[in-house]
Amino acid sequence: MSRVQKIIHQLALKPHPEGGWYREIYRSAESVPPAGLPPRFGGARAFATSIYFLLEGSDFSAFHRIRQDELWHFYDGDGLTIHVIDKSGGYSRKKLGRNPDQGEAFHHVVAAGDWFGATVSSGGFALVGCTVVPGFDFDDFEMAERHTLLQLYPQHRDIIARLTRS
Repeated sequence: MSRVQKIIHQLALKPHPEGGWYREIYRSAESVPPAGLPPRFGGARAFATSIYFLLEGSDFSAFHRIRQDELWHFYDGDGLTIHVIDKSGGYSRKKLGRNPDQGEAFHHVVAAGDWFGATVSSGGFALVGCTVVPGFDFDDFEMAERHTLLQLYPQHRDIIARLTRS
């Protein structure tokens, strides 16, 4: 069994719709009622949620967006690059990993509503955590459609083609 297969087994990870592997590891017992949330949320949300997320090889996290900020934390592996197209159409990338002297960080926040995806920096694997506040709900998740993103951001054609599935 490879190291990645061991991690997937030990952490009981399952396939994620955006690519990679995940498992929710925390969901607060308390929630924020709809009246306490911005109108973009359709109901109550847990105070916070957190998952393990693993990417390997040439697999990628496809462009998607959620209604909350998402804090990414690096745990293990070869590093990861988060690709972001922000609300104004600007593209940026942030490297996560254990080598700050090589421009890698241990965490990064993706702002609510920004399109983002991820790739493994060296083709190996990366194990990260993602924390969402207020807590994640699949009602808050939108997978990008290639043609829609290309119409909105034609200047980012190459990365959109690389990090979309349809």
